[in-house]
Amino acid sequence: MCAIGNSDPIRIGLVTNEPIRLAGLVSVFDLPARRCEAQLYPVTGSLAELLSDATLRYMVVDLHSWSSGLKTVDTIRRQRPDIRLIVIGPEDNDELVMKSIRAGARAYLDVRDGPEMVRKAIDAVTEGSIWAPPRLLTKLIDGLLKSSGPDRAAAIPELTAREHQVLELIMRARSNREIASELGIEERTVRAHLARLMRKAGVDNRIKLSMSARRLFKLPHKSADRAGVGERGRNPVN
Repeated sequence: MCAIGNSDPIRIGLVTNEPIRLAGLVSVFDLPARRCEAQLYPVTGSLAELLSDATLRYMVVDLHSWSSGLKTVDTIRRQRPDIRLIVIGPEDNDELVMKSIRAGARAYLDVRDGPEMVRKAIDAVTEGSIWAPPRLLTKLIDGLLKSSGPDRAAAIPELTAREHQVLELIMRARSNREIASELGIEERTVRAHLARLMRKAGVDNRIKLSMSARRLFKLPHKSADRAGVGERGRNPVN
């Protein structure tokens, strides 16, 4: 049976600065949706315009057309950590696949992949999975396991002064609104700092961040003493 509500179209931003390649990407979305599939709707525009579109939750980034390569991916991740990324890059470039996924991409496709494969990758990403050649996913997992060894554990992620301030308040169970008010910054800025902190800590939510911050960032004991996630009887999620 089809899931209720899956008929709503999924809007996906297309990031490329070459008109011919953009036309090729748009053609992928000409495929009609199958039974139980949502229709995919392409959204075009400059990178700045796409990033300012708060309704976008997915983007396809064409690495071929950007000289900055993965810097574009990093820019998107920093400004819109809520967006799930699918990158299209050179074929048979295992190192780039690994770097792309580590940089935050949820899927990697190459120029040999046709519309059907692109559709499968997008479906995987919209369902919360990662799409890449199986042998490279295995390699990625092996690399992550190795990176958690003693040498990696000894490395302390570097934080900016502002990130330190935000982290201190997160560990005191402050909400984004309270942190913004106390530091005199906007809530969206707090969310951006939170996203970077979670990425540096290798966690996916603020509770895990609070629980692991003392160990990962070698914080003074006074921070941890005041930091329980249950301080003031709540666990903020905003």
